[in-house]
Amino acid sequence: MTDDLNRPPLDHDQAVVDGYAPYHRRALAFYDFFVFRGSAPLFWRCSPRDFEQLYHTSVGAKHVEIGVGTGYLPSRARFPVSNPKITLVDLNPATLDFAASRLRFFETTKVVGNALEPLPVPDESHDSAALCFLLHCVPGSIRDKGVAIKHAAAAVRPGGTVFGSTVLSSGVPVTRAGRSLMNKLNAKGVFHNDEDSLADLTSQLEQNFSDFDLVTRGSVALFRARKAA
Repeated sequence: MTDDLNRPPLDHDQAVVDGYAPYHRRALAFYDFFVFRGSAPLFWRCSPRDFEQLYHTSVGAKHVEIGVGTGYLPSRARFPVSNPKITLVDLNPATLDFAASRLRFFETTKVVGNALEPLPVPDESHDSAALCFLLHCVPGSIRDKGVAIKHAAAAVRPGGTVFGSTVLSSGVPVTRAGRSLMNKLNAKGVFHNDEDSLADLTSQLEQNFSDFDLVTRGSVALFRARKAA
């Protein structure tokens, strides 16, 4: 069951629009294969199992997915209840529709929203929030786009969880092939992570949470933070 709260996006920064433009319906049909079977393990050296485990241990009964992709990871997550409520937040109507279709057996709500702005959901209304493979696609450095972590935290109840993953360009090992692909994706405007460092991500988590876990797998940082009760 899907409740659609879509509305046309207004006056968003062109770099943000360029970042989500490649994710049209035809591309989304191949996204899971190229990302979770291709670039993640082969170029970023992070196994799909690492992403799935992060979801298994982090999702709550009422969950908000920010930057939804295809809905692949929440569709594979082990929720703590049989009937979770999932809010999908993205600027791209194509990804919202694709993810909602994949998660159609759950109660889902689609919301057009920009992670760099306060989310159009009530404060402290969810048990968990995910920012998976989102930050490296958002313009600016981690110091700038770290505000997305703050907005995710605002949507989560006290004691809830904010978690996610992102490809970093410094402070983590990057293979020669990975660096080449990263440079090409940044040049195309698909990635915006040439200034993203592990130190800056750590700093952003420290600014928003007193309790968090941060690990790296290859070039990928995976984090899970708990909002103070």
